[in-house]
Amino acid sequence: MISVRRRTAACLVTSLLRFDAKNLGQQNIFHIVPGRYQGERSASVALGGVCRGLASPGAEPPTIGRKMTMTAKEILQEIKPLGSDSYKRVIFNHGVKEPCFGVKISDLQKIVKRIKRDYQLALDLYDTGIYDAMYLAGLIADDARMTKKDLQHWVAKANCAALGGTTVAWVAAGSPHGWELAREWIDSKTPLIAAAGWATLGSLVSVKDDSEFDLAELKRLLQRMQKNIHQAPDVVRRQMNLFVIAIGSYVEPLTDTAIQTGEKIGVVTVDAGNTSCQVPFAPAYIRKVQKRGGIGKKRKTAKC
Repeated sequence: MISVRRRTAACLVTSLLRFDAKNLGQQNIFHIVPGRYQGERSASVALGGVCRGLASPGAEPPTIGRKMTMTAKEILQEIKPLGSDSYKRVIFNHGVKEPCFGVKISDLQKIVKRIKRDYQLALDLYDTGIYDAMYLAGLIADDARMTKKDLQHWVAKANCAALGGTTVAWVAAGSPHGWELAREWIDSKTPLIAAAGWATLGSLVSVKDDSEFDLAELKRLLQRMQKNIHQAPDVVRRQMNLFVIAIGSYVEPLTDTAIQTGEKIGVVTVDAGNTSCQVPFAPAYIRKVQKRGGIGKKRKTAKC
């Protein structure tokens, strides 16, 4: 397993993309590393009270093994002490903003394992506005139940690339509205929303069968991206580049087209702030995936 520290340093070059290490033979440069936040659901199992004395007339018998769903407030109380200032500094360098506890993904993952999926809890956590809770919300969200209204709210509330490029994109891709919203978002004048749109498109091609796409439309998106990438804001430019990599790596019929597009685009640069992150050269990255036999291998979920 790649350490959280390595994944975080890897770079905010996130995206739905995130290729499996076993397919790439290297660390995942696509994980938006706000520490590679991941979490798990927290639901406690209550061993319903053991009867003591006589039950009140008409009272229900105690329920054994009933699963008790935790509230957003309880989750916040659990994760707040897990945060660290040193980790906060790392993810802040990657664009994460306050409020934030600085909880490592490995700690959030433990919660995800308990909770699994919880639609309402995910909505409540996201609405706290606390970065760690918002990231966790994406990991436990029941994507199939997410409505357009839910997703529009999430993308509007995402205040950093780490949320728009991973949490929002992953959940949107797993919902019934991913393609429609992604096409809408890439037209947005708000950089974070446009970036989330490109990230969602990349996530979609990583999990959906090629038969579900109009390949001609994907080619048009590549052409559009090629024409506009160097004029786009940094956060959008990064996701556009990742979209090229996603097409080349996950949509086998368009691998050569993606490589050719990447060659025409050339090296993509962005302001990485106080980090050593670099934007991968799409053709070289796709060829690495090709060399390892990973082209066209879909992911079970865009989340990681």
